[in-house]
Amino acid sequence: MRRSGFCIMKELIKLVSPLIGVMIGAITTGVLGFLDSIFIVIVAAYGLLGEVGYKVPLNQKEIIILLLILGVMRGVLRYAEQYSNHYVAFKLLALIRDKVFSALRRLSPAKLEGKDKGILISIITSDIELLEVFYAHTISPVAIAFIVSLVMVIYVGKFHWIYGLIALLGYATIGILVPLVNSSLGREDGLDYRNEVGEMNTYLLDSLRGLREIMQYDQGDKRQREIYEQTQGLSRIQRKLIRLQSFTSILSEMCIYVFSGIMLATGFYLYSRGKVDVVGVVIPTVTMLSSFGPVVALASLSNNLFHTFAAGDRILDILEETPVVSEVYDGKDIKFEKIMIYDVSFSYDEEVILDKVNMEFPRDKIIGIYGKSGSGKSTLLKLIMRFWDVNQGKIEMNSEDIKNINTSSLRDNQAYVTQETQLFNDTIKNNIKIAKLDAKDEEIIEACKKASIHEFIKSLPKGYDTNIGELGDSLSGGERQRIGIARAFLHDAPLLLLDEPTSNLDSLNEGIILKSLKEQSEEKTVILVSHRTSTLGIADQKYHVESKRVS
Repeated sequence: MRRSGFCIMKELIKLVSPLIGVMIGAITTGVLGFLDSIFIVIVAAYGLLGEVGYKVPLNQKEIIILLLILGVMRGVLRYAEQYSNHYVAFKLLALIRDKVFSALRRLSPAKLEGKDKGILISIITSDIELLEVFYAHTISPVAIAFIVSLVMVIYVGKFHWIYGLIALLGYATIGILVPLVNSSLGREDGLDYRNEVGEMNTYLLDSLRGLREIMQYDQGDKRQREIYEQTQGLSRIQRKLIRLQSFTSILSEMCIYVFSGIMLATGFYLYSRGKVDVVGVVIPTVTMLSSFGPVVALASLSNNLFHTFAAGDRILDILEETPVVSEVYDGKDIKFEKIMIYDVSFSYDEEVILDKVNMEFPRDKIIGIYGKSGSGKSTLLKLIMRFWDVNQGKIEMNSEDIKNINTSSLRDNQAYVTQETQLFNDTIKNNIKIAKLDAKDEEIIEACKKASIHEFIKSLPKGYDTNIGELGDSLSGGERQRIGIARAFLHDAPLLLLDEPTSNLDSLNEGIILKSLKEQSEEKTVILVSHRTSTLGIADQKYHVESKRVS
């Protein structure tokens, strides 16, 4: 369910609380700065009236000195306002980034197994950047517009109460009514634009990752046409938003001249009735013309707020999303002995993957799991890792439901090697050390020897200090896989979960790794998922997964 603009604004404003002092400073300097700017015009008008012989409260010398002071102060106050607003904005963007990454960590890995990774990338990059508009150019301008408008209503109202009423209606029309009309006309387009950007990011990301396959099967033209069509769709929405922005600007200017004209006409009427003098006609009209700046800024903001509120809505969705699996902090710490699976059933949405599965994994054994693709072998390992929770039944470690075990303790007892090893744009050493940050060089080398990757690393010009490169494209699939296995060996957990760990390896390297695993089984439990009979030859016990069942 989509949030209203008011709800989004309220939730985003809550994040300002740590910097409320700076925000108050920005609002104060902003109010003084706008009043300064308005009264430069008013004081100048008084000077002209005094010059032609009308009675004004200041002499010409005082007016000149006051104009000089107001001119200097306008620059100082404007700088202070902008500095304060941007200080708040950039501090809060850093805070929001931290909150979003913390939320993604809490929601992972289930959240990251979805298809819309491009939308996530859009959220943590462009959506967060868009909030700078809200924090630097929305919160304080709203407060500034309200306070300045109130001051000016009181000021012109002192000449005559009708002037105050006209000013109030003018400020409310431009500062409230115009933005509301604009928002109602463009909110859906703004949200559609942000979603389209996210979907396009997903498509481009897929295209870049699959570039070799696209070229191999001559699908470049098709992809290019689809990217062009998505770009045209974005352009259409953007043109609608630009037209709406132009409409808002025209409507605001029209309102300024209409209400200023009404003010002048009212002044003539009051003058004809002897209610005000010439000064009482000129000054309120000049004031009206020069004081719309803060509320015009609000009307202009509504154009950018389409994107900002859409971005804020998606960010708030991430921050408020309930994780599929919640981490445990107040449970039990354990040392692995065995795993028991009792009547476990699990489904992805409506698709049943496992149905009443029972298995046992004793200590110091190699347990093999095999079956056709899609039978649930990998899902079973993710359930043991508690990346997902079972729908029915339970998984016990040491006779304790894993839902009651502290997540940190559960992870300490497990090492998980997936079919696709994720590598970071860093050195080989640091990529392996992610499994144990305080590992010594000797430990890393020993883990790499067990994974049959040490000799390859030593052959590189910089050895373990060689940079892998973005996404690990400089390494083959087998080399990436062996680095993943080295991580598992370095982590030195009593339970090894291996999902097709040798699928990209030749028979020689597979033999070396299987020999290491066999040696490890004297002090570790190894759960080995594979479709190769050669790989499962080292297993002490085997389970066959087929048709959602285990035999």
